[in-house]
Amino acid sequence: MKTHASGQFSGKIAVVTGAAGTIGLAVAEHLASLGADIALFDLQQDKLEEAATKVRQYGTIVRPYVCDVTDAKRVNSTTEKVVSDFGKIDFLFNNAGFQGAFAPVQDYPEEDFNRVIQINVCGAFHVLQAVARQMVEQKSGAIVNTASMAGVQGPPNMAAYGASKFAIVGLTQTASKDLAPHNIRVNAISPAFMGPGPMWDMQVEKQAKANTQYFSTDPETVAKQMIGSVPMRRYGNISEIPGVVSFLLSDAASYMTGVNLPIAGGIL
Repeated sequence: MKTHASGQFSGKIAVVTGAAGTIGLAVAEHLASLGADIALFDLQQDKLEEAATKVRQYGTIVRPYVCDVTDAKRVNSTTEKVVSDFGKIDFLFNNAGFQGAFAPVQDYPEEDFNRVIQINVCGAFHVLQAVARQMVEQKSGAIVNTASMAGVQGPPNMAAYGASKFAIVGLTQTASKDLAPHNIRVNAISPAFMGPGPMWDMQVEKQAKANTQYFSTDPETVAKQMIGSVPMRRYGNISEIPGVVSFLLSDAASYMTGVNLPIAGGIL
């Protein structure tokens, strides 16, 4: 069993959505390493159980909850179950998402667009609303939404994902104002290119297949083009995300709300 890096979040309860994914799992492990007890939300039961096993290595209480964030009733009932199990919710990392297809807007598949919006926007809203209601009762809480640099600069060939992440930035700003009177802070993070791994490989391959003027049709060249657009001339590592999230959730960021922090190697 791994020991806590510190007790900074001892006694705190954190909900992490998209917990079986790369970013969600990394953040859940980090929060557990700081002493937080964790409620893991994901749609994929097998991967969720695997994630729970990994997070439990840090010695805190970890419970997995199978939840489809696009189903508002399911989100509400799952959130109620978390409160019943843990007694409260101090933190939310609102992270579940789906990247979708890569195609010019005139060719973008409508069904895929709707799916991305349902998961990334409606799903994020459902979770934020359900958890916020609990936090309002508690008169305290901190929320971090996962946006993206795709929601700061509209990327080519990603109409649905870009639109969804612009929406998350706007939702963060509005929710921060609505919840400020209740001592609840709402911020966002915006990662840019993250690698190595499946997320990076998929994005490179899909941009190459889109066959537009912005990128080569050769994946290796696309990778170089992407990295060349980053002032730090490298992609980010997933391990560089959790510390930013924990900072925004912590008292060190107690006077920060409505902020969207880029994790982007200098892309602004």
